[in-house]
Amino acid sequence: MRARPGRTATLRSQVTIDRFARSAGRAVTACRPAPRALFPDHPVVDVEQAEAALAEHYPRLVRLAYLLLPTGPGRSRRVLTAHALAQRALPRGRTAAPVIPAQAAQSAQAPQSAPSAGRDGDPGYALVRLQVVRTALRAGGSLGRGVWPRWRRRAPLPPPLPQVWGLRLHPRSGGADELALDQRLSALSGPARAAYVLRGLERLADGDVRKVLTDAGVADAAAALREADGVPAEYQLLGSPAFDPCSLQARPTDLLRRRRHLKAALAAGAAFVVCGALLGPPGDGWGPDGAAAPPYARNPAAQAALDPAKLTRVSHAAWKTSARTDFSVWPARGDLTGDADLLRRALAVWTRPGERVQVSTTPGTPSGGLAGPPQLLYAGTVDNARVVILHDGLRIARYAEPEDGTRGAALDFARVDGAGRAGASAVVLSRTDGNVRYLTAPWVRETRRRDLREPDADATDLTLTDGVTPPLAGPALRAGPCTSWNVLELTDEAGTRLVTDLAELVPARLTAGRPGAAGEASGAEALRTWAPFACSLASVRSAGVRSVNAWAFAEQPLPDGGGGSADWACTRAETWRGGGARVLAQFHTPGGPFGTVVAKAEDVPQCGAREPRVLAGVLWKSPAGAWYLLAAGSRDTTSVTATGGVEGTVRGNLLTVEAEQGAQADLEGTLEDGGSITGLR
Repeated sequence: MRARPGRTATLRSQVTIDRFARSAGRAVTACRPAPRALFPDHPVVDVEQAEAALAEHYPRLVRLAYLLLPTGPGRSRRVLTAHALAQRALPRGRTAAPVIPAQAAQSAQAPQSAPSAGRDGDPGYALVRLQVVRTALRAGGSLGRGVWPRWRRRAPLPPPLPQVWGLRLHPRSGGADELALDQRLSALSGPARAAYVLRGLERLADGDVRKVLTDAGVADAAAALREADGVPAEYQLLGSPAFDPCSLQARPTDLLRRRRHLKAALAAGAAFVVCGALLGPPGDGWGPDGAAAPPYARNPAAQAALDPAKLTRVSHAAWKTSARTDFSVWPARGDLTGDADLLRRALAVWTRPGERVQVSTTPGTPSGGLAGPPQLLYAGTVDNARVVILHDGLRIARYAEPEDGTRGAALDFARVDGAGRAGASAVVLSRTDGNVRYLTAPWVRETRRRDLREPDADATDLTLTDGVTPPLAGPALRAGPCTSWNVLELTDEAGTRLVTDLAELVPARLTAGRPGAAGEASGAEALRTWAPFACSLASVRSAGVRSVNAWAFAEQPLPDGGGGSADWACTRAETWRGGGARVLAQFHTPGGPFGTVVAKAEDVPQCGAREPRVLAGVLWKSPAGAWYLLAAGSRDTTSVTATGGVEGTVRGNLLTVEAEQGAQADLEGTLEDGGSITGLR
């Protein structure tokens, strides 16, 4: 274990394509024509400076290209085209950079905000950004292509690189807000869409946006700005994972159809007949199935799974007499449980989702078709969408479509096998405008909203309507600093428990206490344990988390007038799939608003029921300015030893040793049973 100065850890997803961009950029430069000297009065940028800017800000440039491209070709082609445009933004030689006034003014001073740090005032970034905007508008047909008349112009060909064969790639699915924004942006012209994105993603003033659009070749930038004013300024949504083409989900193409096409090609004369039979939908066609892809096989079991009349429906009183208390005894609720057309579309899309359906799955959750008729849990209208929730014994599936049609349909999967009373207490019904609605289990009698950051504040009562909660401010996808963390408090005949939204279909259960003997996090002591560490839950979003436990394993007096004792806690997030558990060791000083993550690990037994023990350390600076290595182990630790950059040994589970700033040390402890433990790493 390497102990470093105390700091709050941020789990940041580093896309490996950054390294690819460096090599790809060099390869592309040899194929590009020499750029024109469009900006003789602006600073000159070397290829190396532009390459450094492209490599550092590659994810943002690809997101910019993705948002500027039209939605027509489909999300998979849109993702690949966005990467191609970003990689082709590297100039061939020294080029004048159009640094806009706002950037030039800001580069001479400290960065104004974290999001703009490292970009404002960088001529290299301004150059590659302009090239991305220009090529994205040209790829969308928004800029002229020479002197040829419009009827002689051809649609742009797909970029030769990058290419993906046999897979469909698309970003993670967003909520109703992201879907609505994407639809509004697709209705804009290319320049207006660029104006909106430059305002929201790049935080540019209107004058700077007008200059970038003009430099990119837009004839009437003022008209583009006026058109962009017609879309609500929901700029925070542009940073959503739904618009991140560097964090992708992969699905195979239709494998059976691909194999048949290969055989048809080898059959020469019969190729056209076979391909026509495969591509043409048999039977009733695909009108009744909405956004589903054409069927490729028909058999009695498959047809039964698509029949709304054969859906399993449980009575409202079944849970009261059943030996099981899980999703299998949930009744069918909602105002559309009798809408056979809606249910048929939901079943068809689950079996074979079409190209335009946004599909998301939690890690470890299979997304295959149905083996038989599933159980209907909910079908109703929620927040201007029609929602269907189904359960097949292994997974929960949520199908959602707009009220005015099937364009923009979404399908979400979550694994729930082995769920008991606590794990089957609620599912997320919808997310709109940063709010979350839950559908609760039939045995839940009371629901409340509680801020996990405020352990002494009273919970707010929520009124259930047919098991559905009112909108609750969700913490999972919130932008900006963490000032609160809302959780749902559920009460039934077995007691009270807390669950929290982690950007998945099924909320995670919160517990507190020593692993193996942890209880619900709804008690006063458990709430105080969780309060300083609540915001660390953001680090396990979208990880398929089933439950998170917080264990306060030590309390350590602070040296050199530190003002009291610091708390050590270990949080462990267990997943539905079993593997991938994440462990965080956290350190909280008196009066501090948040705990600091000092060590983290994945797929380790420490801090869990199998090994309810942990050892961690941190470099801490006292109010007097001295540095110390502080280390703590669980209560069964009899001695702690530090080696390396800091040397020291102590009997007991608490170690305090003077150290130098930046020193690194390895920790090892001895247990009561004679065993040993190393620092969490």
